[in-house]
Amino acid sequence: MPNAHDILFTTLADPTRRAIFERLCREGEQTVGALTAQAGVSQPAVSKHLGVLRRAGLVRDRHEGRQTHYSAQLAALSPLVDWTRQMNAFWESRFDDLENLLKRMDQ
Repeated sequence: MPNAHDILFTTLADPTRRAIFERLCREGEQTVGALTAQAGVSQPAVSKHLGVLRRAGLVRDRHEGRQTHYSAQLAALSPLVDWTRQMNAFWESRFDDLENLLKRMDQ
């Protein structure tokens, strides 16, 4: 079973999905029609991408009459934020070790 990092990385790896998610983050709640108008792909393709984003927890849908509105769920990115912090700490430690080694070599 894939972990949260794998699901989020896989979901956001697609440039169209990533663009839809970024647009929802920047502009707030949007209908499928509004997202399709600027996506450069068909409405069925946008709907498919939104389904993948929803299953990953990155968007939430809200039905109002015959329209479905989607909004970004930024909290769903927390596993990626945590992973990025871990990688940052790892690399900072490695660079500190390298700096210490270089200082010892200069002496």
